[in-house]
Amino acid sequence: MAWIILGIAVVTEICWALSLKWAGTQATIAASSVPIILSFVNMGLLALAMRGIPAGTAYAVWTGLGAVGVIIGGSVLFGDRIGPMQAFFMALIVIGVVGTKLFARI
Repeated sequence: MAWIILGIAVVTEICWALSLKWAGTQATIAASSVPIILSFVNMGLLALAMRGIPAGTAYAVWTGLGAVGVIIGGSVLFGDRIGPMQAFFMALIVIGVVGTKLFARI
């Protein structure tokens, strides 16, 4: 169950980071409050996942997949460009996260 919660935390992390860029393009209080709310949800989910997963493993998975997700989301939603070398290193991050998950002692 902790891994499922961590997966939801990763998705929330991606939404939070992308909402920061979106909120910067809006001029409303509602748009500014979205990243704040997502931040609390995000941290709460990460803390909950850490009850069943070692902190270092959970944080590595959360930040690694979050970073890759934000890059992909920025490309899809905002037209950010991804170069071949950046894609290569994103793949390395994913490989590292998979390795971290596979060899986690839980």
